[in-house]
Amino acid sequence: MVLGLGLPLGLAWAPAAIAAPVSWKEVSASEEGQQWWDEGSLRRSREGYLSVLSRFKPEDSSQQGSLYVMEINCSEQRFRDVSVNGLPRFKAPWQSAAGDTLISEVIEEACAAGAPLLAAA
Repeated sequence: MVLGLGLPLGLAWAPAAIAAPVSWKEVSASEEGQQWWDEGSLRRSREGYLSVLSRFKPEDSSQQGSLYVMEINCSEQRFRDVSVNGLPRFKAPWQSAAGDTLISEVIEEACAAGAPLLAAA
């Protein structure tokens, strides 16, 4: 019984130990809305890509915003959303920004900030 209670408590502390402060960076707004990426969330994924948390707020205030975990292939300037609003997207396809200035700027800025993480591999 003691072991059963100790394990969940031990796991509860683990995320706090590795959490980084949130540091939202806004990219230039577009007609579609606003987008931010969190500098504190930058990580190198197991596959060697850059992982970053981003959020999007549509221009239309009647629509709800979204929170994404993006993986970015900086060398190819492509991305995939591996989580949307906390729900995993398994086998998410790689995409280009395809003229989306918000995504393009997130990729550009996050890759510049994450370059030391990718180089350390």
